[in-house]
Amino acid sequence: MTNPEARLPIFPLQTVLFPDGILPLRVFEARYVDMVARCLREDTVFGVNLVAQAGAPGRAAVPHVVGVSARILECDAEQPGVLQILTRGERRFLIRDIEIGPGRLLQAEVKWLDEPGPEPLPEGFEALVTLLTAIIADAGTKHFPPPHRFEDANWVGMRLASVLPIPFLARQRLLELDDTLSRLEIIRTWLEQHGLTKD
Repeated sequence: MTNPEARLPIFPLQTVLFPDGILPLRVFEARYVDMVARCLREDTVFGVNLVAQAGAPGRAAVPHVVGVSARILECDAEQPGVLQILTRGERRFLIRDIEIGPGRLLQAEVKWLDEPGPEPLPEGFEALVTLLTAIIADAGTKHFPPPHRFEDANWVGMRLASVLPIPFLARQRLLELDDTLSRLEIIRTWLEQHGLTKD
């Protein structure tokens, strides 16, 4: 599989978006309001990356190099100059080069990363599915839109990594992992250490 490159506007945030994850955002800075308007007009995506280093006054934040493209599902103007948007994560990417574009908006040349296909959930991880099922039932389909692929190890791991109270840097490492089973094992260990699941 090839990894074609693309150019994306980057929105550095103190959060980690995963493929198929839902992320609501309140957008008020002019550069990001303009970015949202352009994405809606051209039906394009923007990149969401965890902040690696906060920007000093007058300087842009430095993002982690692996992020996820976000597509806007809904957009409401709650007041002049303020947008309330709902986005859904699509694909992971790696920043190859980045620069400050017009309006101080970060623009990056990115390479799309290969995504593992559906993988059967191995034995021994049933408790993770039980927990995720309960979380989705409580949160509702607004935050977890169907299809719900509880039989897919990659989907289960991504969903749990996105909602459990894991530190952002650890969540970023889970996003960067290409090995589905390793992600599940790390999550299961974390849950056991915090007494949130049984062996």
